[in-house]
Order: sequence, then structure tokens, then C-alpha cells
Amino acid sequence: MSTEEFLQANEQYAANFNKPDRSLFKNMIIVTCMDPRLNPYEQLGLKFGEAIHIRNAGGSAKEALRSIMVAQHFIGVNGTISIFHHKDCGMSRVTTSQMRDLVKKATPGRDDVAAEVDTIDFHHIVHIEGSVKADVKFLTESPLVLKGTKITGWVYDVDTGKISKVDEAIAVGA
Repeated sequence: MSTEEFLQANEQYAANFNKPDRSLFKNMIIVTCMDPRLNPYEQLGLKFGEAIHIRNAGGSAKEALRSIMVAQHFIGVNGTISIFHHKDCGMSRVTTSQMRDLVKKATPGRDDVAAEVDTIDFHHIVHIEGSVKADVKFLTESPLVLKGTKITGWVYDVDTGKISKVDEAIAVGA
């Protein structure tokens, strides 16, 4: 979209804008992939503003941790954290080494880029349910997640629109 298209679309949005009602907030955090086929508000029957939604490539809990910490420790969210991975995820088709190579090939001769990208784990997904369980375990055991936080793990099927629960645990915290 062009800048002009953004502005026109925003004008239409703002003309009918209803400020989210903070009293509707359900005290929950949802972590999902950045894939545009995922819309947790619609898919889970939530209204805009009812949950904090964190997105990244693959829905990685490790990448979401900084935002989870802000939500819990600054904003005061102490409810459930739900991790949603999805079938047909791009992160199941590209490994960390492949991503590093793609970035290096796009920036030939840039030693600074090569050095920095070599420090990044792209969280390749080998087995979808296993990746969900690993993320739930990571958050459950992290001393940076509030003790007693309920953490659930889910898989979303992009072909059917259905979700299935994979795991649930309680954070042990610090």
C-alpha cells in the first residue's frame, strides 16, 4: 500500500472508530505467528482490546518474552498466556542456517551483517506440537514469567480454522 492508501484507509477507520473499552480486557496474553492467516480476535471470539496480542515469525515464546515481561511487570497482566503455533508455518520450511545464508547472500561483503545474523536463532519448527510444548516449557520454567501464570499451548489449523490444545502448565517463576 502507498502512503496515500494508508491515509485514506485510516480516514475511513477513524470515521467509525470506537475506543476499546478497557473494562472488557480479559487479562490474557496471546502469542502467535505473524502469518496474516492468523487473526486470534476473530478465531477465538474476542473483541478488539480484550487481549494483548504478540506476534513474531513462528509464534516463538523466546522472542515474545520481552513483550510478555512488559505486559506482566509494567502493564500488570497476570492472567493466562496462550501460545498458538499453526500448521503450514513458514518457520517449518526454513532452518536457522538457511535464514542466515539468505541474509548473507542479500548483503554480500557485509561482515557486520554476517556477524550479527550468526547470533540469531530463527526457531525452526520441526514438529508443530513439539514446538508448542517446548514453548510452554520455556515459559513455565522462566524466572522472568510471574509465578503461578497459567500457560496454554495450541495449534491452529489454517485449512479448517480449528484449534487444538496441546499443553498446559503453571509457571514456577522466580
